[in-house]
Amino acid sequence: MIMQLTVFLENSEGRLAALCRTLADANINMSALTIAETSDYGVVRIICNDVFRAVDVLEDAGFRAAKTKVLAVELPDRPGALAELLEALDSTKVNIEYGYCFQTNGEVAIHVLKIKPEDRPIAEEAIAGAGFKLLHWNDIAG
Repeated sequence: MIMQLTVFLENSEGRLAALCRTLADANINMSALTIAETSDYGVVRIICNDVFRAVDVLEDAGFRAAKTKVLAVELPDRPGALAELLEALDSTKVNIEYGYCFQTNGEVAIHVLKIKPEDRPIAEEAIAGAGFKLLHWNDIAG
């Protein structure tokens, strides 16, 4: 399990750039970023090298930020790998609230999954049972 940075961002010009600049100026590196949009605001989800400090820095700059526990799974970067992971989770009836992926090199991809806290142990067991590696922050930051 890793911690994800979640930021609620107004849909206005320059806000995403300001968010990224605030993190960059604090020497916080982003490995992944995804945005879910509504008409009034966006939910920005970020994997970064220091979530705890990022929350403090962003709140000091006037952003609404939080930490979220997510699962990070290393998969081979090939067709069908994600389908295999999802089939393993489907067999447990675990609900995935959202997910996204990013690539660290040409051989593996990291899939981030948000699963309810009470379902995490079942999901972790299914993931390991299917032969996939659950990652911790030091695996990603390494």
